[in-house]
Amino acid sequence: MRLLLVGATGTLGTAVANEMESDADIISAARTNADVKVDITSTESIKEMFNKVGEIDALVCTAGAAHFGPVREMTPEQNLVAVNSKLLGQINLVLLGLDYIRENGSITLTTGILMDDPLVTASSAAMANGGVQAFVRSAAIELPKNIRINNVSPTMVTEAKEKYGSLFKGFKPREAKDVALAYKKSILGAQSGQTYNVY
Repeated sequence: MRLLLVGATGTLGTAVANEMESDADIISAARTNADVKVDITSTESIKEMFNKVGEIDALVCTAGAAHFGPVREMTPEQNLVAVNSKLLGQINLVLLGLDYIRENGSITLTTGILMDDPLVTASSAAMANGGVQAFVRSAAIELPKNIRINNVSPTMVTEAKEKYGSLFKGFKPREAKDVALAYKKSILGAQSGQTYNVY
């Protein structure tokens, strides 16, 4: 199995790579320090990545940025960070990657707990997560070549507690290796259109 892992150098991406290393030939993709460079906010960069990589059996994206800030202070430009990265970036990976995914392949995108359990300052991230989830549910009924698509929705991971812990007060963090199991379930399982919550 050839697995293209976008966001491979991040905390979740690293955990997914570790979990899948015995089941797949992993091609890492990220802005830096990866097999292939990609900026998911650029359709041209995504096209170049797929042209370099060629056919794959599975696509996983653990990348996606979002602005955190109060709604009353957020500018349209700040909101576009999540729109262009976590929302459209992931969706464009699907739209531009379908021709490269083999019969019975799979796609796994990343959403997050914020779409179900709101936090102050997290409305932009929640919007992107919810949009990706809705896209996955709808796209699942019409993807070609028996390609499956799911999303993994994690809570804050333990490894990011120092950075985000002050936001996620009262939330129980999960280790990245536990979240990685949900990606493995999506990649190697048979379900489609699902949200795998790891809360």
